[in-house]
Formats: sequence, structure tokens, C-alpha cells
Amino acid sequence: MEKETNKGTRVNIGCGMTPTAGWQNFDNSFSLKLSKYPRFSSVLYRLKLISSHQMEYISFCKTNNIKWADATKRIPLSNGSAEIVYSSHMLEHLDKNEASLFLSEAKRVLKPGGIIRLVLPDLAKSIAGYNQHKDADSFIESTLMCVPNPRSFSQRLRTAIVGNRHHLWMYDGHSLSKLLLANGFVNPQILASGETNITEPKPLDLNEREEESVYIEAYKR
Repeated sequence: MEKETNKGTRVNIGCGMTPTAGWQNFDNSFSLKLSKYPRFSSVLYRLKLISSHQMEYISFCKTNNIKWADATKRIPLSNGSAEIVYSSHMLEHLDKNEASLFLSEAKRVLKPGGIIRLVLPDLAKSIAGYNQHKDADSFIESTLMCVPNPRSFSQRLRTAIVGNRHHLWMYDGHSLSKLLLANGFVNPQILASGETNITEPKPLDLNEREEESVYIEAYKR
């Protein structure tokens, strides 16, 4: 009989302020690093180099077991140790090369037959909104791919410290399927909100940001 310890770890990558209870939760936010240095964080906040939202997240990180990881370089788990890798509204913040690096890491840590579940802003929904309202400015803003260049010294310094958090690429279900196949995953399935192939998925939120999202799952061969 297979031991429970062989079941595999469940992982949430880029969890932000929505970690999954009982899972391994990782994020690469600068705020997560700052959570270890509260006095320095307070100085940066007084200098207006970090926002009140970032201070809120710093406090959140201190009271929740969120671990730092740059998933484009290494997820700190051993090969084949995870049964589920979940990531919500993270992949769009990576460029195409970084997306492939992340998927390579996800495949490394998944055991054979393990599932990757991705939730992203759905470009098709954004286009549908544009087709309905014909508001080009709102459409461009909704993609979060365009942000004003930093102009003041404090803005430039803030960008240098925190980095840009805008979107670098957008996807629909079809392009996500192609991306997963190109990176060695099999049987990608576009799912409706609330649907999953994950056994006993609770407490994972299967409806996360459903009004704007596309959901897809695929398998490691």
C-alpha cells in the first residue's frame, strides 16, 4: 500500500495575498523579502518608496507561511515531489522566455501524472468587452500592459526597488494550450470556473477571479 507521504506536495506559485491553506505557497514579491526587515520597510514607506498596499502585504507575509521563490529560476522543491502546481494571475507578468522557464520548473517538480492548473486574465474576454463597448482606452487599460514611464526621482527609485508589476503577455485558452504543449505538458483542457481534474481540491479556490479569467489544466507525462 502506497504511503501517504508519497502522495506529493501541492504548490501555489505566485500566491500573493491568496495562499492556499495546507499547501506550499511561494511568491517572488519584493514585499515578501521586506517582511523580514520591518524597520527598513517603515523607512521606505515614510519615503513613499513603497505603497500602503505593499505595507499591507508585508504585514500579511509575516503572519502567513509564504516562502520566497523566483519560479523562473528554481522552485525550491525536489524533482517529482509535487502532485499539483497551481498558479493564478502570475504567468502574464512573465515574458515568453520566462514563461517557458517557469513551466520547465513546474514540470521538474511535478511527479508523472501530476497536474498544472493555470488561471490567467482571458484576452478573449477583454476583446469581447471591447467589441461590446468599442472603448479602445478601456480595452488597453484592461490589459495592464501599458503603464506610464516613471518621471520623478522617487518614481524612478520606486521602480528600481520594486520593479514593474504590469503584464508582459496576454493569453486566451487556445494560446495557453499551445504554450503548455510546447513545454512538454500533455492533454491541456480549458475548464469552466469551478471545474477541475484535481482530486479533493479543497481548499483551492476553483472560481478565483472568474469574471476575468481563463482556467486550464494539463498533465506531466
